[in-house]
Amino acid sequence: MKAIILLGHGSRVPGAGDDMQKAALLLKEKYRLDMVDTCHMSRLGPHFPEILAKCVSNGAKEVFVIPYFLNMGLHIRLDIPEMMQKEAAKYPDVKLVYGKHLGFDEAFADILYKRIDESADLPDVRDVELPEREAFPVPDGQGEFVEMSPEDAKAFAHSHSHSHHHHEH
Repeated sequence: MKAIILLGHGSRVPGAGDDMQKAALLLKEKYRLDMVDTCHMSRLGPHFPEILAKCVSNGAKEVFVIPYFLNMGLHIRLDIPEMMQKEAAKYPDVKLVYGKHLGFDEAFADILYKRIDESADLPDVRDVELPEREAFPVPDGQGEFVEMSPEDAKAFAHSHSHSHHHHEH
């Protein structure tokens, strides 16, 4: 039994992952897949550990994680595979595959052209009314910014001889 997990970045904005969810449902229907789920790395859940546990308890013997990311940043190079290796230790009998991220595909040119077309009647940005930032609080127990690992912080401190102290209010 094979499970597919689409893994997004996560956001403090409720519903930010809805499009990824729609893509997951379409993928499942169109290709008649048994198990397709979505999760987020940070901020509002569901998060990877609970979704992986759910797939395994539903009988998945192979789990393919597809990062819903365009760019080959640190999350793709290190954060995600590191998190997956940590979780994999709990399920020695399950094959856990770190799949390819969205990256580049020729289809993106068509998608972008479609978006340009859909943007034709939009107003100048100066006329757009924005929501209040306070409407999107940081989830409990999480910092305003994504925290650095101690190793990153140490490396960062070394590269900046005079450190600036940042106080959260």
